[in-house]
Amino acid sequence: MCYPVLICFLLVTVLTSAQSGAYLRLNEIQVIGSHNSYKKLPDPRVMKFLMKFRKQLGAENSPIRINYGHLPFDSQFMYHMRGLEIDIYNDPKGGALYKRKINAFVHGLPVRSHVEELKKPGLKVLHIKDVDYQTHYYTFKESLQALKQWSDAHPSHLPIFVNVEPKTGGPGDQSKTLRFFGFKRVVAFDSTAYDEIDAEIRSVFGDSLNTVLTPDRLRGHYANLKEMALDHGWPELDACRGKIVFIMLGGDKDMYLKGHPALSGRAMVIYGSPDRADVAFVMQDESIGDSANIVKLVKEGYIVRTRSDIETMDARANDPHRKLTAFASGAQITSTDYYVPDLRLSTFEVQWDGKHSGRINPVTTPTKKGGWLEE
Repeated sequence: MCYPVLICFLLVTVLTSAQSGAYLRLNEIQVIGSHNSYKKLPDPRVMKFLMKFRKQLGAENSPIRINYGHLPFDSQFMYHMRGLEIDIYNDPKGGALYKRKINAFVHGLPVRSHVEELKKPGLKVLHIKDVDYQTHYYTFKESLQALKQWSDAHPSHLPIFVNVEPKTGGPGDQSKTLRFFGFKRVVAFDSTAYDEIDAEIRSVFGDSLNTVLTPDRLRGHYANLKEMALDHGWPELDACRGKIVFIMLGGDKDMYLKGHPALSGRAMVIYGSPDRADVAFVMQDESIGDSANIVKLVKEGYIVRTRSDIETMDARANDPHRKLTAFASGAQITSTDYYVPDLRLSTFEVQWDGKHSGRINPVTTPTKKGGWLEE
């Protein structure tokens, strides 16, 4: 082979490898995901009612914090989201979320939802019980089916990180006054409910979970996930394409681990303190204040999730500071509500330059800084 041909061959090989992510590991990329991904905009009549009590509710409970919504999952993926968040409520008897008690105070809105799926037993999906109930997917299984349908149609996609949050409280848990008006407490998650999460994932993705990066697959030959992460033993990216990682956000980690040492046999990994042996994923929502710690954790080998905007505030100010800090920190998962600008507020948008699906992590892999990843 003559030198010019050889040089061209090598260049093509290098460029192809960079495009596919060859030689990269799962922790050596960055993706953007959506926050409360199932959520629609609240009913405008509910928002109008809540805004009347904005001062009484205070800054922490201001209704403007829930005034955002998302597209269906398949549309989000077309906007390059490679992360989702799904909030789930335990409803073993059915009907626990059928009524929307806030509507009793809003003219023209029925309290009964008339959604038949909400009458049946099973895990349900929405943001705030009785208040912020507009959702693209009423059940956990329905949301998983939407995810799998898109994933199956795009088998070479970058791995999708799915945060699953078991909801442990709502307005009825926080206020005796609201309970007087009929707001009910949230049904707690017990060991049966945690098993149900895994069972529903298996019912959609198959008993073998071939397209799921389970704790067992990620752990490999290591004793636990922490050992794997600190040894930078994450699987290669190309072996992770077309696959999903389910990560439990919140919930009772010890209850989920009971009977499953090192998460053996479980469908989800967990977020937690890096002090725990069963943790390789760490959540650091405050990208500005925690920036130095995020960089440290990423360099050590952990996968970190942070946020580029919080509850409409950054979008209202059209302030990119949190977003840019999140990107620079090396956090592998940056969560947003604004992959599409909400022009009611500003032109604030969270996307990679050039609208790519991901990029090579500048903290873990500085020699390949700036490389983009597709699918």
